[in-house]
Amino acid sequence: MQNNYLFILLSFVIILQSCAESKGSDIGAVLETEVPKAGHALVKVVSDRPQFSITLPGEIKPYEQVNIYPKIKGFVKRIYADRGSYVKKGQLLAELEAPEVSAQYAARNSTTSSAYQKFLFSKQSYNRLKEASLKNGAVAGIEIERAYAQYLGDSSAYSSMRSEATASGQMQKYLRITAPFSGVITGRFISEGALVGDNASNGEPLFQLTKEDKLRLVVAIPEKQAQAVQEKTKANYKLIDYPGETFTATLSRNSRALDTKTKSLMAEFDIDNSDNNIRSGQYAKVNLELQKKHATLWVPVSSIVHAQSGIFVVKNENGSAKRIPVQLGVAKDDLVEIYGNLNEGDEILVKGSEEVKEGTKIGS
Repeated sequence: MQNNYLFILLSFVIILQSCAESKGSDIGAVLETEVPKAGHALVKVVSDRPQFSITLPGEIKPYEQVNIYPKIKGFVKRIYADRGSYVKKGQLLAELEAPEVSAQYAARNSTTSSAYQKFLFSKQSYNRLKEASLKNGAVAGIEIERAYAQYLGDSSAYSSMRSEATASGQMQKYLRITAPFSGVITGRFISEGALVGDNASNGEPLFQLTKEDKLRLVVAIPEKQAQAVQEKTKANYKLIDYPGETFTATLSRNSRALDTKTKSLMAEFDIDNSDNNIRSGQYAKVNLELQKKHATLWVPVSSIVHAQSGIFVVKNENGSAKRIPVQLGVAKDDLVEIYGNLNEGDEILVKGSEEVKEGTKIGS
């Protein structure tokens, strides 16, 4: 409300100055503006941090998305899901068959069983000799040591075989392709009988899985407005699927750093899509309500001069015109944010003009 009041006062003073009247002394006291004898209306640079809105394109993306690849090489034996299927975490999507993996698993199990029997025998032999050695002279010490060494060796061999069998069993599990999370199969790139894995299918995935019950609205915010993104920034967005309807989301996270290519801040707004009304992949028209963290300088749009030499405003410096190069920020109504070698309270021309040369008398 205070900003609107200031703007109304500023507009009223400009009108009074344009008419070359001197009755508005009260308003002039607020903004400290005047019309010098040279006839150039002046206005003071103000500092403020008003709320403003910008409209940007956004994209609706899945909350999670993954391409599912086979861990080992094999033939597709059976497919249980297709494009558009809703699946739950851990659900079986496809089965592969690899005879050599199954044969290796069986061989490892057999070897492990043999190693276990040998380990049990050496353990029993050592324990018996140890009990017999309690009687003096019944068993030579070297025999006990030999039995103990055999027991340790067989124990290590069994542990090694068991680890190999476990690894082989894990390889067997890789023949079953399951969903890593609940979602929708948005792509199926295989057929039964196809050879997959180890680049056998040119590195193409088996499935693409996306999480659609929760979505992300991703917006690239330009560098000029990046500092105005607050923790609870609101986004009002529209979708082509719902003409005339506006949706609202609150900022969930941002990239913190600017993208090196686009010089923009990537902001994400989480969307509850449990009713599955919104489809990922859509583009959205997004309106953001922003406010800078720190006050910046603002001047009337009419004060800005766009010339071949650059963008500038004309400052009153000791009664003479001085061109001050500026960079433009955001616009709000008839005011525009500027960055340049200016301070709050500096006087500039209300209506900038390239015809006003350096040194021209513009002040009293």
